[in-house]
Amino acid sequence: MKKSILITGATDGIGLATAKMLVLQGHQVLLHGRNPNKLEQVKKTLSEIAGNGRLESYLADLSLMSDVEALAKAVTEKHRKLDVLINNAGVYQAPAVITQDGLDIRFAVNTLAPYLLTKDLMPLLGKSARVINLSSAAQAPVNLEALAGTVKLSDAAAYAQSKLALTAWSRTMAISQQGQGPAIIAVNPGSMLGSKMVKQAFSVTGGDIQIGAKILALAAVDDQFSDAGGLYFDNDHGRFASPHPDVLDRQKSEAIVRAIDTLVADINRH
Repeated sequence: MKKSILITGATDGIGLATAKMLVLQGHQVLLHGRNPNKLEQVKKTLSEIAGNGRLESYLADLSLMSDVEALAKAVTEKHRKLDVLINNAGVYQAPAVITQDGLDIRFAVNTLAPYLLTKDLMPLLGKSARVINLSSAAQAPVNLEALAGTVKLSDAAAYAQSKLALTAWSRTMAISQQGQGPAIIAVNPGSMLGSKMVKQAFSVTGGDIQIGAKILALAAVDDQFSDAGGLYFDNDHGRFASPHPDVLDRQKSEAIVRAIDTLVADINRH
């Protein structure tokens, strides 16, 4: 059955490779990007290979929570139902670390934006839907002050903490739904794949991004992921695995979610 699938960060790297795979399979793919020219070019390129797959494009800067909400609103205005949300967009380093909202951009894009987007799109995501969150093998205990943007971290530390926070809220939100919402699954697509992020951060070519795209496309549509809500798939080992122990610690995970809720509420008030 063909599905409607929103992919954030779909203009390059693993996101683009995943979008291409899903378009070729005939799914309706909603492309998100931050750069209008790149987004238009990707839509044009994929349209030429789309076959029966339909394409839409949505522009948003996910470092800004107002843009996240505008993205959710734009999708909601055009769709009554969404089968899959792939929260792929991510940041490792940036020229300006602090966003207009006063947040560390790594936490804003990697943790808070997918959380807010998922919450805002929840009315479109039924029990059979899926949310695929791009996690990482790099997970480190979260400094809640860094999450709030009041403590500065190195690129590596901020990235690893943002990915643990993402994995923690994925599990917590999935459990809280008690089977009444979409399956929320955290996926490490593979370490050191050749994305723009890896090339910038480590000055290496990296592995084949198709490795990551294949597992994201599989997680989006394959039956083996239909009952995987709250689980973590580690593609470095090709199986479901245990995330960082802090993710499995209910108190720590719930503290992270409370901190995220507070930050999002504060931003919305201003």
